[in-house]
Amino acid sequence: MIVTLIVVCEVGFWVLLAAGLAVRYLLKMPRTGLALLLCEPLLEVLLLVVTAVDLKNGAEPDWRHGLAALYIGYTVGHGHRTVKWLDGHAAHRLGGAPPPVGPPRYGMARARHEGAVWLGSVTAAAVASGLLLLAARYVGDDGDTESLRNWILVAWRAAGIHGLIALSYAIWPKKAPEKGLEKDPEKDPEKASAVPARDPEHVPDLLVGRAREDEEQVR
Repeated sequence: MIVTLIVVCEVGFWVLLAAGLAVRYLLKMPRTGLALLLCEPLLEVLLLVVTAVDLKNGAEPDWRHGLAALYIGYTVGHGHRTVKWLDGHAAHRLGGAPPPVGPPRYGMARARHEGAVWLGSVTAAAVASGLLLLAARYVGDDGDTESLRNWILVAWRAAGIHGLIALSYAIWPKKAPEKGLEKDPEKDPEKASAVPARDPEHVPDLLVGRAREDEEQVR
């Protein structure tokens, strides 16, 4: 039942997200769309309540309860970033807004961005760990809580691996490609002269001079 509910919550997350964006930008009902988007956390609350009820009814703690805690933690740590990213693209494609600014790609700016994303993973691990510890305490010493505690290690192991990946961007920052003259016509008059211009001021002075000489010869 828990696994089925996790799947339902995941599907519901994307259904509510798509419905909220469609109502917000296609139907021009921003308040209703925002209300649908704000319903997203209710799915995690429902999953948390069902998981607690399942444990209270005598279910043995196992990997399903641990997976539910990780899912809730991931949604708390990264769900808002996913919604914000999709909302920006929907606003651009459906609402006529400017294209969203993408994350930096090079240098320490990229490293800082990756570090911010990693903090989301740390938040996810912390939330999942808190839920798992509460579940273990709820079960008490009479039940087998070893599987729940093992999931805490899984959560922090994933956050640690993500942290190493994020740290690599700071140790070995990605360099931006060098711009050659062939990509900058203003620095290469010969190549610039072969490119047609839509406005007269874009034509190189050399071509303007030749055009004037030809005109005088014709006269």
